[in-house]
Amino acid sequence: MEQEMNESTSSNNKKLFSSRPEDWSIDEALKLYNIQRWGDGYFDINEKGNIVVLPEKNANGPQIDLMDIVEEMKIQGIAFPAVIRFHDILRSQVKSLNKAFRDVIDECRYEGRYMGVYPVKVNQMREVVEEIIDVGAAYDYGLEAGSKAELLSVLALNTNKDSLTILNGYKDEDFFRLAMSGLKLDRKIIVVIEKFSELKTLIKISREMNMKPIIGLRTKMSVKGRGKWSESSGDKAKFGLSISEILNAISLLKSEGLDDCIKLLHFHIGSQITDIRTVKDAITEAARLYSKIVKMGINLEYFDVGGGLGVDYDGSQSTNESSKNYTLAEYATDVVYGLKQICDLEAVHHPNIVTESGRAVTAHHSCVVTNVIDMIQTTHTDFDTRKVTGEHHLVSDIRNLEQDLNKHNFQQIYSEAQQLKDDCQNAFRLGILGLEERAKIETIYWTISKSIVAILKDVDFVPEGLQDLEDQLAPQYLCNFSIFQSAADSWAIDQILPAMPLTRLNEFPEYQCSICDITCDSDGKIDSFVDGDGIKKTVPLHGLIPGKDYYIGLFLTGAYQDVMGDMHNLFGRLNEVHVFSDDDDPTDFYIEEVIKGSSASEVLRAMQYNPEYMAHGLKKVVDKQVQRGRITPRDGVKLVDFYESCLQSYTYLNHSKNFH
Repeated sequence: MEQEMNESTSSNNKKLFSSRPEDWSIDEALKLYNIQRWGDGYFDINEKGNIVVLPEKNANGPQIDLMDIVEEMKIQGIAFPAVIRFHDILRSQVKSLNKAFRDVIDECRYEGRYMGVYPVKVNQMREVVEEIIDVGAAYDYGLEAGSKAELLSVLALNTNKDSLTILNGYKDEDFFRLAMSGLKLDRKIIVVIEKFSELKTLIKISREMNMKPIIGLRTKMSVKGRGKWSESSGDKAKFGLSISEILNAISLLKSEGLDDCIKLLHFHIGSQITDIRTVKDAITEAARLYSKIVKMGINLEYFDVGGGLGVDYDGSQSTNESSKNYTLAEYATDVVYGLKQICDLEAVHHPNIVTESGRAVTAHHSCVVTNVIDMIQTTHTDFDTRKVTGEHHLVSDIRNLEQDLNKHNFQQIYSEAQQLKDDCQNAFRLGILGLEERAKIETIYWTISKSIVAILKDVDFVPEGLQDLEDQLAPQYLCNFSIFQSAADSWAIDQILPAMPLTRLNEFPEYQCSICDITCDSDGKIDSFVDGDGIKKTVPLHGLIPGKDYYIGLFLTGAYQDVMGDMHNLFGRLNEVHVFSDDDDPTDFYIEEVIKGSSASEVLRAMQYNPEYMAHGLKKVVDKQVQRGRITPRDGVKLVDFYESCLQSYTYLNHSKNFH
């Protein structure tokens, strides 16, 4: 779908970014970067031209200026890149989710409760999980775990005996023993059976521990989601039981006298559900299955719709892969009303409703802030192209094209300039052109191209072949971070993550740019961005000012991005600050906690290196060079000290006020 969107935004009647400095305003910035759509009320621009966070979604409430946070971080010596985490947004999202379902349940007189759980795989950071548990306590909001390590954390953190702990994923005997131990601690732990063979193991462990389990059955759905995760549902889904396996499971448990342990029916149709129709169809199918099982004499208490509640990353409010065409209220309404309708038709009781919504809870609360290191120009127009006696006719011809260019012939001029550039390359390969002549032709070609881009901003019709010209000329801004560590989904599955400058939004952004990171991998770049009209390959950014840092924010990174990064190029975890709002503070916030990012020695140790031995080995080499007289003793000590200090330092670049 995003490909379709890209095609639509470059159609013949789509003009290039055409705002001019004299027309620029903060309202223009809001539209251009689409903040009010993807920001979901949490982000805005203040009169200074800085991005602000509205933790209460209220312009009259606290407003946290991101540049104030940046300045305080600099005072505290917290280096960039860094993660800034807004715990108030996290708390707000948990409240909104629970309130949405409670409101619909009250409205339609649904007889069950809403018993949501947070899937810790979405963001396992202890501070995140603890915050969710704290604010969720008022709603008996529980946790979901899908591995032994996650279960260990959940057993330690989820102490609310009235909330649920849902256990998904494939399980071994230790996993089941941990689950049964939790039941002995008076926790509501529901073991969801993903494959039939797990039942036999669970029955065995329950007998050994003399404890009846609470069992959930996960069904494979014929309804399939849309988008990147559609294959996680349907007949070939990795997890879940077929209808025949569900009937066999019920039969087996009856024979063991454990059919009264079956308390939950679970299904999942994929992460990031883009289309509300998919939700409606899935609820209808699963509600029928629930009703038929209840009529078999199985007293199901919980109806678990799984995850999938989407996030509108691109702000298009559509069925694009990075968007959704529904609100939280509409989602809750369709789940509750859809289930109630089928239950009433089948004359069965209304079950408690469980959702495992993690992405929607965590995405907005976290962003990555990075400083720009430099601009990488893909085109160069600063070479001297003045006419000289006896120059090759190809140089003269392309110079004449530059002089003849106007708003009436730009398409023809561009076509002829392309042909001359190709002729130039062929002539150079044959030894006909020299280096200076080739440099002149290429310089004039890029000058013509840039002039045509300026002309296109004032035309109503962009000819085919010129629609991507601005993107081709776009410079790259080199940013101090790793895509693979901090925006893994952007690289791996083309997930759109909003990116934009934190400041100077009251100034006209004169450059259309892509963003590249400091890794040595050519894939370390972002070239898909949120735009007021859809998705573009470039993002408007300001020119770099000598002596001033320029910061870019990568937003909606709280789901998965925080925990999925690898150590590509041995770039470790980022520095992290946790921000809370405070209406009594002049800046409306305070930094509650700082978590230091990885040092070079820590990431090296994770890859089985021994930093102490490395430093010792280098010192031995330095000592030999000192003995040979190639290095002075003083310089030798400085070299070793510097090496050891680098081992303890941040893995990212130490650049500040870099523009000269």
